[in-house]
Amino acid sequence: MQFHKTTLKNGLKIITVPMPDNPAVTVLVMVETGSKYEKKEESGLSHFLEHMMFKGTPKRPKAIDISKELESIGAQYNAFTSQEYTGYYAKVSREHIDTALDVVSDIYLHPLLNEKEIEKEKGVIMEEIRMYQDLPHRHVHDLFMNLVYGDQSAGWNIAGDEQTVKSFNRDNFRKYLEEHYVAPATLVVIAGSFDNKNAKKNIKKKIEKAFENISKARKAKKEKVKEVQSKPEMILKFKETDQAHIVLGVRSYDARSINGPAMDVLTALLGKGMSSRLFQKLREEMGVGYYIHADHDAYTDHGLFTISSGIDTKRVDEVLKVLLTECRKIIDEPISKEELQKVKDYISGSFVLGLETSDSMAEYVSINHILKGKVESPKEEIKKIQKVTEKDVKRIAKEIFVDEKLNLAIIGPYKDEDKKRFENLLTFKK
Repeated sequence: MQFHKTTLKNGLKIITVPMPDNPAVTVLVMVETGSKYEKKEESGLSHFLEHMMFKGTPKRPKAIDISKELESIGAQYNAFTSQEYTGYYAKVSREHIDTALDVVSDIYLHPLLNEKEIEKEKGVIMEEIRMYQDLPHRHVHDLFMNLVYGDQSAGWNIAGDEQTVKSFNRDNFRKYLEEHYVAPATLVVIAGSFDNKNAKKNIKKKIEKAFENISKARKAKKEKVKEVQSKPEMILKFKETDQAHIVLGVRSYDARSINGPAMDVLTALLGKGMSSRLFQKLREEMGVGYYIHADHDAYTDHGLFTISSGIDTKRVDEVLKVLLTECRKIIDEPISKEELQKVKDYISGSFVLGLETSDSMAEYVSINHILKGKVESPKEEIKKIQKVTEKDVKRIAKEIFVDEKLNLAIIGPYKDEDKKRFENLLTFKK
């Protein structure tokens, strides 16, 4: 992968990623803001605003005008909001790159924010919140984040809650745009089938023209996440389900930590792929659940290692003991050279396959730029993975698999009296 980064005089950043053999081009505009940049009374505002950006501009007054134009060229388009970034993109065939850039830049810079549309969209977003609450395998992650981070932005639902959503008006959105949607916080990525010469010259000029009127105000800051925990914590939510949904996890490392590659290996060793230890143990040996996987979510100033699963409601105690035992084994028992190499090759191979499309490449580049402050080529990332040793994995396992960082969220048919029983299981000690 080759890419070229340019920073304009107004602070806007541009990254072009030529993919000559790919028939598509993705135009992605990413802004370095999300739910972590919100105050309590603003919770959900970043996500709500993302919805409103598609509701019309002076050039395209109605939502249907935007969707019709994009769909008339066969575009795939969407937007997404996270804790630390919000993105807007359109993926098109190479001959429609100018249209994609024109539409995406227009919705980013010139949203109408019509009051009537805001009021209508409140209903849509409240239903979205309720939808996720009705999906226990999804909602349990929201509970887990709130358990770990409490009443600070990292612990709030990205979509907000019904009370905050109902309170928003046009002034709230306008103020937020002025503070956050500014050139120094904006990154434009073009990935796909064009040659590097054009990427440096023609596309850069078109982006400069499209964003010539963007605000040059200083980028707003977010508050640093507070990490406070001295003992294992858990949250239990009663729901009449046929399956218990759990998230077991520990505080780990941020996205800029040197421990990132080792964390990737540890995560894959335990719960990535059908040959991973946890998949083999819980599904193939014990037959207690359909899905089981481990994840490492790294942000600019904090990180989380989690194991999530949907399991037989009668075997939760047994499963928790097994999960904690498997984590301890990383510390206590040797990791064979064959298993370690298999895991590193699995990460390397799946990583390359995950970057085949122009939209996945655009997301990779932009997310790494925001979270890590730099973009490394896939070759550089893979080289770091391949250098990870058994000693590296055991070292970080010793650092994170401690009771003082341990957390558990459960949704299932359990009453308050069951909570103490689960709490007593929460220890990495033998």
